[in-house]
Amino acid sequence: MFRSMYKVKYKVKLQTCVKALLLALMAITSAGCSHFDKISEIGETPKLSAIESPKSKPGYKPVSMPMPEPEAVSYNPNSLWRNGSRSFFKDQRARKVGDIITVMIEITDKAEIDNESTRDRSGTTSAGIDALAGYKAVLQSILPNSADPTNLVNVNSSHSDKGSGTVDREETLTTKMAAVVMQELPNGNLVIEGRQEVRVNHEIREIIVAGVIRPEDVSSINTIDVSKIAEARVSYGGRGHITNVQAPRYGNQVLDILLPF
Repeated sequence: MFRSMYKVKYKVKLQTCVKALLLALMAITSAGCSHFDKISEIGETPKLSAIESPKSKPGYKPVSMPMPEPEAVSYNPNSLWRNGSRSFFKDQRARKVGDIITVMIEITDKAEIDNESTRDRSGTTSAGIDALAGYKAVLQSILPNSADPTNLVNVNSSHSDKGSGTVDREETLTTKMAAVVMQELPNGNLVIEGRQEVRVNHEIREIIVAGVIRPEDVSSINTIDVSKIAEARVSYGGRGHITNVQAPRYGNQVLDILLPF
């Protein structure tokens, strides 16, 4: 009989331990689902988001602006000048798939943000029984003699929060590179993408630029400023021996993601 009771107690303890372990695993899994994606990206550079139509994004609202009246196409058979051309003989600007355009990249970003917030809250709650359907005397007989029915509950609470944050960022990038027209959209806009790699010894410097441009924004010397590229994606980085040494080790990256403290 003693042995059977011991088995029952051991089984109950084992079930309790298993339940606690399962609950802990569920908590870690639910809290760290996003960490699995980060672990899969260990050793890789941050990926740029894909260029997509703004209509596919949540909260998109079409813009309605005054539009000029359409103009009829005019032909001048006896003239050497062609309407809409910036060159006397031929427009040298990129306008078809496969054409090359020079992108002028000049990015100067500076941001300074200083936030501070303070919040205080306090509350007091009191409760008592002055009358209880005529049974106040019965209540007093049940409660100790030192109890006061008019002041049974008294709760005090206070809460205080204080936070501060500072952001000081300054970035400067000036360069130029060639890009290729990859696609012509139905409205005439062009999708461009360019990549440039320069290797010095065992280190590669890489520049990537992509986005959507208007043919009207292309200058007469076939250049366009990066500020006129919609959905611009600009990446400036490198890879090689020096970059590998500067990057944290894989084990440190795993610990930074998984450790909750």
